[in-house]
Amino acid sequence: MEECLNIASSIEALSTLDSITLMYPFFYRPMFEVIEDGWHSFLPEQEFELYSSATSEWRLSYVNKEFAVCPSYPPIVTVPKSIDDEALRKVATFRHGGRFPVLSYYHKKNGMVIMRSGQPLTGTNGRRCKEDEKLINATLRAGKRGYIIDTRSLSVAQQTRAKGGGFEQEAHYPQWRRIHKSIERYHILQESLIKLVEACNDQTHNMDRWLSKLEASNWLTHIKEILTTACLAAQCIDREGASILIHGTEGTDSTLQVTSLAQIILEPRSRTIRGFEALIEREWLQAGHPFQQRCAQSAYCNTKRKWEAPVFLLFLDCVWQILRQFPCSFEFNENFLIMLFEHAYASQFGTFLGNNESERCKLKLQQKTMSLWSWVNQPSELSKFTNPLFEANNLVIWPSVAPQSLPLWEGIFLRWNRSSKYLDEAYEEMVNIIEYNKELQAKVNILRRQLAELETEDGMQESP
Repeated sequence: MEECLNIASSIEALSTLDSITLMYPFFYRPMFEVIEDGWHSFLPEQEFELYSSATSEWRLSYVNKEFAVCPSYPPIVTVPKSIDDEALRKVATFRHGGRFPVLSYYHKKNGMVIMRSGQPLTGTNGRRCKEDEKLINATLRAGKRGYIIDTRSLSVAQQTRAKGGGFEQEAHYPQWRRIHKSIERYHILQESLIKLVEACNDQTHNMDRWLSKLEASNWLTHIKEILTTACLAAQCIDREGASILIHGTEGTDSTLQVTSLAQIILEPRSRTIRGFEALIEREWLQAGHPFQQRCAQSAYCNTKRKWEAPVFLLFLDCVWQILRQFPCSFEFNENFLIMLFEHAYASQFGTFLGNNESERCKLKLQQKTMSLWSWVNQPSELSKFTNPLFEANNLVIWPSVAPQSLPLWEGIFLRWNRSSKYLDEAYEEMVNIIEYNKELQAKVNILRRQLAELETEDGMQESP
């Protein structure tokens, strides 16, 4: 037992090194042939080209080229074409952490957009910024209203004014309606994960105890809150025909959960493997989610760090919930999501190191480490993560957020409590059935063509 505890202590110590440059990704050398440089797979310019053909109202701005305007933003961001860089600098001083509103998603169906930012620094004096108002209004069509989705409760948002934060005053943003949807953050989420892991490891086999602990963790409640807010955002875009701005306090946690999930609901590309990778790169890594702080340790660790929180895991859990409800609409399978969870916490690749693009540049990750995408996108690896049931679905998908529709993600939380043997066998059998069905379908198509040819020949012979 003592040896096991020593090993556990060693692992914990090695996973919490003071210097990032001492971590394994800096010493890892790939044993596979690198076909694709994952560091350059999803550049902002490439993403911009995908919707620049549908609209001329947006542009790429290099205002943050040296990370001087916003340390947690990437060097290149997409903003309204009518707003110049000088105005962006002024808006940055009015938003938390310099996170001025930027484009997150453009809905080609009706031209509506999702923007994200940090909270406005209105304070107790009701400070305003004309450039900020102009930037946000530049996204509205004539006669249209927009929605500001604040991922904090009204009371929490009001409390931040005493610390210099706040929210958009309706008098200064008359074309925008503000909606507060409370999503928990930081230590509350970490405590929730710790309680859930403890419940899953409980060996008493007492049903009442298990259900009581599961409920006390509030994990599924957090899932419901996040999915509900994402559905609201998607509804504003697709059904209301209204653009939206999403922010909480910093704009690096719950904001990114909502913008990402809304895109999965709205955008078929985000439900493909490469599209989902691009989403993570754009909405999490480049958008400044502090992975180094949030995923520093795990629920099994004895020490607790102030900034640690399972924000990304909650996002992946929400994606799994949607995947479970729409099993044929996703090109990737559950294993893909589990793999991303594992690499966010411990990886031989440098993709999830650092808290933002600025830190990654200083660490020279592109030169000194390998990208996760270089490994994942190998054909031999992709086959493990491909969903055999996938059929491209170009429609918007609307997940249920009813409590009965949101089960515990066994693949993550009960992975060591159950044997995967029979699940693996069932999966293999399903794949075999699907492949056999494709073979039969191909034979049917050949026979139909032959029948059509014979009928044509008969018709020609019968004609005088």
